[in-house]
Amino acid sequence: MPIQVAVLIPCYNEAAAIGAVVQKAKEVLPDAKIYVYDNNSKDNTAEIAARAGAIVRFVGLQGKGNVVRRMFADIEADVYVMTDGDMTYDLDAVPGLIDTLISKQKDIVVGTRKEQQQEAYRFGHRFGNWLLTFLVRILFGIKQTDMLSGLRVFSKRFVKTFSARSKGFEIETELNVFTSMNKLPYAEVETNYFARPEGSFSKLSTIKDGFKILFMILRLFRTERPLAFYSLLALFCAAATFLFAILDVYDSFDFPFVFYAFIGFWFFLLCGVFANGQIKNQRESIRLAYLSYPFADTDDNC
Repeated sequence: MPIQVAVLIPCYNEAAAIGAVVQKAKEVLPDAKIYVYDNNSKDNTAEIAARAGAIVRFVGLQGKGNVVRRMFADIEADVYVMTDGDMTYDLDAVPGLIDTLISKQKDIVVGTRKEQQQEAYRFGHRFGNWLLTFLVRILFGIKQTDMLSGLRVFSKRFVKTFSARSKGFEIETELNVFTSMNKLPYAEVETNYFARPEGSFSKLSTIKDGFKILFMILRLFRTERPLAFYSLLALFCAAATFLFAILDVYDSFDFPFVFYAFIGFWFFLLCGVFANGQIKNQRESIRLAYLSYPFADTDDNC
């Protein structure tokens, strides 16, 4: 039985490019099902995608994270390809990404971007990607080089055990952290990255969405590495206690600060220990769910 491949394309106002994306996906993956999930587009993205041969569905909640959560829940396949609807990613590379996923038994393969045109990747986006990737690497030990790439290939076991909490463009960050914290095998393959076609505009705001991604990183640090997060707060309280009680000659006015800092130290430390136990149990549940899905192996499907 052949491996079933699904191409997932989240879209918002991509009428200028979506037809070409669907046609290219059908060309490089003739046996795959192409799904376009329209996210309240104001143009005729859905109509163009349908005419090009895609299966079009709609998501009312605005934001890429909401769309990805719905796509992962709805679609059944052995291998999932996710790309953007703006024709900036090199879909000719997708069969190679799928081959890497299957032959090397990975759960996620990321197409890292290699610019082919100067205007393909704005400086602000490039710098923000580097900065956020560096921060995630420090906090979570992830060694990926292009954290915000929109071209990814997933196994079924990844898709069906990933629980998206993001609403918008933070979704790529969450995918990376999920990969790292659950010790899932991943790979990166360099792919070409092109400028948007004329009439197509980026929906990503460098400042606004950059801060959203930053806040998501901090949120994930608290929820995925709670012992480290709360230990830092406990150390801050310990340092405050030391400064007030040891280095300074405190009077009655200083006493509440010393007391509260001392209580805060033990409070945050206990929070970290308790939350760390919870996240370990959660990861065990994810692992059991993960193991319930067989890996798509070409040899087993002959």
